[in-house]
Amino acid sequence: MMIADRVAGLDWARIEAELDAFGCATTGPLLAAQDCADLAALYDREDGFRSRVVMARHGFGRGEYKYFATPLPAPVAELRREFWPRLAPVANRWNAAMGLAPRFPARHADFLARCHAAGQTRPTPLLLRYEAGDYNCLHQDLYGEHVFPLQVAILLSSPARDFTGGEFVLTEQRPRMQSRAEVVPLTQGEGVIFAVHHRPVAGTRGSYRVNLRHGVSRLRSGRRHTLGVIFHDAA
Repeated sequence: MMIADRVAGLDWARIEAELDAFGCATTGPLLAAQDCADLAALYDREDGFRSRVVMARHGFGRGEYKYFATPLPAPVAELRREFWPRLAPVANRWNAAMGLAPRFPARHADFLARCHAAGQTRPTPLLLRYEAGDYNCLHQDLYGEHVFPLQVAILLSSPARDFTGGEFVLTEQRPRMQSRAEVVPLTQGEGVIFAVHHRPVAGTRGSYRVNLRHGVSRLRSGRRHTLGVIFHDAA
């Protein structure tokens, strides 16, 4: 089955409802095991990437990741392209509710043109690799003036077989309240769609803005690969 068919076949009514309620939603099965293995195997190649980041050097946690270079691998480019028309209406609705001016076009290529005109020309999709003891501190992937408010992380490894621990974690800070944590278990080939920075929450006087950060808990054993699909490019 083609990626376009898999994305189109997701339960989008449930996904949108969970995004509105919790700021994140799982996709269910998205990539086949062989697709996951093929993408994870790219990590050990020297070509195809624009940079490698060792998290401990920057205080980001432990582990490492690589940003893909242009042109993106075909499956990664297709995931970006096929998720966009499903997520852009959610992003527009969220920005309207929060009183934010940016609106997102129907085509991802048109949004990338907006990023590139503002100097955000470096591709942001990435592969992450964690080994025992590694973790990713809570953070936000902003990268510049133009930010698309949703992104996707797809687990390429198999829990229990390839690794233990290493759960995806999302925290939400509402005004004058303590932070709420959401731990998202994933299966191999499943994605989580989540808010990059903030999202609207309905209150007694209309919608208000809450702040979100995401990360990965400590890997207890094994090795974990993840594909990150970010829709805005970096300055």
